[in-house]
Amino acid sequence: MKFKTWIKKWNLSYLKINAKYLEIELKFSDVDKKAAWDMYVELLTRSTTQNIDFEYGDEQAALQSFFSIFNVTREILKKYGSGCIEFSKIAIIILNQVIRPFTTKWHRLSIDGAFSDDSKRKLFRQELVAIQTKIKDYTKCLSDIAGVEDLSSLDS
Repeated sequence: MKFKTWIKKWNLSYLKINAKYLEIELKFSDVDKKAAWDMYVELLTRSTTQNIDFEYGDEQAALQSFFSIFNVTREILKKYGSGCIEFSKIAIIILNQVIRPFTTKWHRLSIDGAFSDDSKRKLFRQELVAIQTKIKDYTKCLSDIAGVEDLSSLDS
């Protein structure tokens, strides 16, 4: 399957990808599949994909959960090394184009006390839902790579 077709299949077409990668054939190795499974489990069990009612939960903890995905991804990439190169192409794009803009914005705002302001907390929760939608698309693609049933639509 062509990379371009595969990306569209999982609704990840909003990512900016160097055009030379769109025409490559994707062949996921067993190591890619293991790395995808590890990342799938991490994302599916965090506030990165789980709904949080406004009256419950903690915005700072949710932000920290997103931030921790950087270390989780780095550990997975180090654990599986160059054997998970196809997985890494997708993971790095998601980190840098989806998660990083969110965490960068809200880290600064949180330092400035945004989570003490109900209107900013509400804005954070709205943006949280939007990024969770993107991350759920990513988890669906990870389940496909790992060769497992996608559980991202189960109620939290």
